[in-house]
Amino acid sequence: MNGLYDEVKIALHSVWRQRWLALGVAWAVALLGWLVIALIPNSYESTARVQVQNQSMLSDTMGISPNDQQGDIDRVRSALLSAANLRKVVLGSGMAAVGADDGTIDGHISTLRDAVTVKALPDNMFEISARISAGGNSDAHNAVLARRVVEQLVTIFSTENVMGGREEAGETLTFLNQELARRAAQLSEAEARRVAFQQKYMGLLPGVGSFEQRAEQKRAELSQVETELVSAQSALAAMGGQLASTPATIAAPYYGGGGAVGGARGRLSALEGQLSEAMARGLTDQHPDVIALRSQITRTRSDVAREPASGGGGAGTVQNPAYASIRSLQADRQGTVSGLSQRRAALQAEIGSLSSRQASEPSVAAEQDRLNRGYDVLKTQYDKLLADREQVQLRADVSTKTDAVRVQVMDPPSAPQVPVAPKRPLLLAGILVVALGAGAGVAFARGQLTTTYPTAGKLASATGLPVLGSVSEVVTPAQQSVRRKHTLRFAGGVAGLVGCFLLLMTIEFIQRGLVA
Repeated sequence: MNGLYDEVKIALHSVWRQRWLALGVAWAVALLGWLVIALIPNSYESTARVQVQNQSMLSDTMGISPNDQQGDIDRVRSALLSAANLRKVVLGSGMAAVGADDGTIDGHISTLRDAVTVKALPDNMFEISARISAGGNSDAHNAVLARRVVEQLVTIFSTENVMGGREEAGETLTFLNQELARRAAQLSEAEARRVAFQQKYMGLLPGVGSFEQRAEQKRAELSQVETELVSAQSALAAMGGQLASTPATIAAPYYGGGGAVGGARGRLSALEGQLSEAMARGLTDQHPDVIALRSQITRTRSDVAREPASGGGGAGTVQNPAYASIRSLQADRQGTVSGLSQRRAALQAEIGSLSSRQASEPSVAAEQDRLNRGYDVLKTQYDKLLADREQVQLRADVSTKTDAVRVQVMDPPSAPQVPVAPKRPLLLAGILVVALGAGAGVAFARGQLTTTYPTAGKLASATGLPVLGSVSEVVTPAQQSVRRKHTLRFAGGVAGLVGCFLLLMTIEFIQRGLVA
């Protein structure tokens, strides 16, 4: 620890011996640094905050989603720094004198593009700031200019958000109307060519659609007719089976002496009629109603067998109503089968005719397909443009007749009173510290280049010989007076350096007060 203390004392003694060199270097570095800092112009920044409010209820109803509105706002924010808008700012804020040439204005635009910042904040808030540091202007003028620039930017931002959407909608409508007129003319020409072609080849054309489309349509219809025909034939076969198992006549009901209908025979006739009707409706033998009717018929037939014949002789026969009903249904099924068969034959003939015409005139079919495709493409494009035009018209009405976007200035452009850059007080103090350090460093380096022996130990280490002792310097009163004067002069030099620093700090704060 004592060795380190001795080394520090030796270093300080070395610097002290070269103190005039250290003071000169410190003055040179400080003056040079302060001069460089003085040449840096102050930058003044003005800031404003605006909020964009969207009318979401009506916009959503008209198909304008919040994402679309946010996209429009983002586009306006990006366009705010365009050359056209910055030119308005340069001329409106007074950055360029009236009548300035384009080169001067373009230079201000380039400078302004780097000086302006538009930052997005939560809740649709935007912060617009501008930092002005024109070297040829005073600090007060730069502060006022920064506020004017932000005022112009806020005005343009509000105007573009409110009017930009309307202008864009108007331009879009104009473009869509022109395109619709052009597509309508093309569609009319395509329709005229198609009509002329159909009139020329009326006997060979299949009608609406191409040969392939008509043939495919007929094949699908033929498949459906064949399915219905198979179902009708199955129903007709079932009717034939039921008719074969149903007697054409049945025994006449028995009338007793009082003219009443025989009980068992009457019930049997009624049950058989119900069974025939159930079978005619398509019920199968496994249906519960059919099973119940057959069971009742079996029991009733036993009752009929036990019923004695009386009165005026045996009973006669009458036509079976169930047989007549099944016969009528069978006739209907036969008519359906006949009609479906004729329809199938007609469809097969049409398909054959289409195939033969396509084979005999392939170029006509190909030309018709080409005309139809061209017309369909134009019609689809026209319908899409028409729908787009209506959508844009609605959006334009929303933007024009309502406040779809409302811009509110939350914080007006601030009037800067303190420069944001450079941090001149901090830089002045830093230059002073660097100057003192540079002076001490140069003095220490110069001392290391000169061979001295500040202590007996250093002399012993350098010579390798033992040092018996050391004699302190004897200073006369005259020498003390001279040294005191030198010390006062050195202190005055250091005080002058510190005084220059304090003077520069005072000037800096006075200039800030003038801006305020």
